[in-house]
Amino acid sequence: MRRSTLRQLEVFEAIARLGSFTRAAEELFLTQPTVSMQIKKLADAVGMPLFEQVGKKIYLTGAGRALHAFTRELLDHFARFEMTLTDMKGLKRGTLRLAVVTTAEYFAPRLLGPFCLQYPGIDVSLKVSNRERVLERLADNQDDLYVLGQPPEGLDVVATPFLGNPLVVLAPANHPLAGKKKVPLGRLADEPFLMRESGSGTRAAAERLFREHGLEMKVRMELGSNEAIKQAIVGGLGVSVLSRHSLALRAPVGELVILDVVGFPIERQWYVVYPAGKQLSIVARAFLDYLKRAPAFAGIPAAGRKTADAGPGSEAPARPRASERKAQARARAARRATT
Repeated sequence: MRRSTLRQLEVFEAIARLGSFTRAAEELFLTQPTVSMQIKKLADAVGMPLFEQVGKKIYLTGAGRALHAFTRELLDHFARFEMTLTDMKGLKRGTLRLAVVTTAEYFAPRLLGPFCLQYPGIDVSLKVSNRERVLERLADNQDDLYVLGQPPEGLDVVATPFLGNPLVVLAPANHPLAGKKKVPLGRLADEPFLMRESGSGTRAAAERLFREHGLEMKVRMELGSNEAIKQAIVGGLGVSVLSRHSLALRAPVGELVILDVVGFPIERQWYVVYPAGKQLSIVARAFLDYLKRAPAFAGIPAAGRKTADAGPGSEAPARPRASERKAQARARAARRATT
């Protein structure tokens, strides 16, 4: 093993991550014969096969899984060392790997914008997926940081709230409950609901509220994205509970209303999460520090702050405070200075 090269380990890690010799060759700008040769040399050094093929898919063997864990740790150490050197030179360079749940796509780019302006040498890899897939990536330690609406249970993690995440009831503009005040939760239980798949943090929070009041949601349809849910609401198929952030972009203007229902909004938080004991890179720590003040740049409520009620039927976000408006002005001035 001591004769194995770092390049061989990089090739091995790419194949294990991508599940394909061909895709690994494309990512590393190598020919497939070169990739196969490097893996053969590495397997010879280990003395055991690293992959096995079942049908058209390849899988890690027991030795391959053990080597994969070691390889990722080794490559992470190299990445942190490179970032340490650039930090000692007064620079911030490297890659920030983020994985976020689907709803976070509505604000994550706005948060990343000022950060990338502040550190132009940092490349950002942003993975957007459902909660189940993000938790798989977290358990497998595939990224630097993870953004979730609810910290995972059963995993030893560090979870820090950084942004408010109010959940509201959305309905079509012509819904009979639109404009009514303090609609009882029991009345809402009569409505057909359009929800994300089981395991969604938003769905779990809504179902918990109903259970606490001895009620049950009538889920008419499960859809795979918030955008599909909003379009289904406009189509008159039912109502839904979504993060208010989902109205930030691409909301059907004038066709959706927020219902005034007792118990809503459900005040939740967005969390930035990473495995306990993980040695964060300098870039990841810089992003964590940035998140402490980032909501002001994005014009959205920070963790622990109650969301201003814009009233039933309103789609307008709460007006930023004076301090936030000043921060936004500074961010705009910084952007102009860099263009």
